[in-house]
Amino acid sequence: MKYDYIIVGSGLASIMFAEQLRLHNKSFLVISNRSQQASVVASGLYNPVVLKRFTVTWNAAIHLESAIPKYAALEQLLGLKLDYVLPIHRVFNSVKEQNNWFLACDKPLLTEFLNPKLVNNANPSVKAPFGFGAVNHTGRIDTQALIEAYRDFLINLNQFKEETFEHNDLIETTEGVEYHSIKAHHIVFTEGFGIHKNPFFKHLQLEGTKGELITIHAPALKLESILKSSIFVIPMVEDRYLVGSTYEWTDKTNDPTEAAKTELLEKLERLIDCEFEVIDQRAGIRPTVVDRRPLVGQHPNHKSMYVLNGLGTRGVLVAPSMAEALYDSIEKNTPLAEEIDINRFA
Repeated sequence: MKYDYIIVGSGLASIMFAEQLRLHNKSFLVISNRSQQASVVASGLYNPVVLKRFTVTWNAAIHLESAIPKYAALEQLLGLKLDYVLPIHRVFNSVKEQNNWFLACDKPLLTEFLNPKLVNNANPSVKAPFGFGAVNHTGRIDTQALIEAYRDFLINLNQFKEETFEHNDLIETTEGVEYHSIKAHHIVFTEGFGIHKNPFFKHLQLEGTKGELITIHAPALKLESILKSSIFVIPMVEDRYLVGSTYEWTDKTNDPTEAAKTELLEKLERLIDCEFEVIDQRAGIRPTVVDRRPLVGQHPNHKSMYVLNGLGTRGVLVAPSMAEALYDSIEKNTPLAEEIDINRFA
């Protein structure tokens, strides 16, 4: 078989690049063993503001403008709901934090996203005597549902091959690459933390940060917004809530731990005052980069090979625009921004 593209990996980066190819009538095959869990276990939260420091995330408005329509299009394509638009309520712990919020609301880049009117806490199940600050243009993408549905979509089109990609079997040809009798003009690696096993791109400065989430069932909580304090609490359906997330820099496994569960429960119990039950716990390795910018671009020596990685904790927000940037660089020769181009590590 011959394709325009092979994509290695099946997480969020893979889906967004595959969508660029599909919309431009490019043929492609996705190869993945689904070993990297970062997208599957992600909270799916999109939030344009760093609430700890009251700063706008990198190119927030640009990423939002790109992302929201693309998720809406995927909802139509796959016939399921993915985008749950919800405000974030940042919990205040003191009058000083309230005053800091008012100061942040006056910053030019934050006025679009922060509501200067304080929200009083009327929920007896939430411990927030100083109320909340509301963040606009926020919500949750159901990344797990998206990944599963998109994989099924590709399987039905015979465009998904579930197997471990053997990098040493990849052959460069005059027309691109060949892998196990599959030929393609280009190959794009979207492997997340799995890039460390990729001999072509393992030189890139990508670190792995383990994150863990728990899901709770809390019928009395009745949240209609996302709570953010030292953790986040995200409403799902049927009185279920996502609670997270932890950060661990040494453990590189996808195995949930009791230590992370204990940490999350201690923080949760300081925030809510109602009965709940832990019904699930998940873990994954976030692909994060030293300079906190994505890894996008063409291999300096192997010109048919490309990478789309390092989306980090803001993957839901930045994946659509990064996928489009990579596509445009390959097909339209549009230069990549220096801050995302992997040549910065050359």
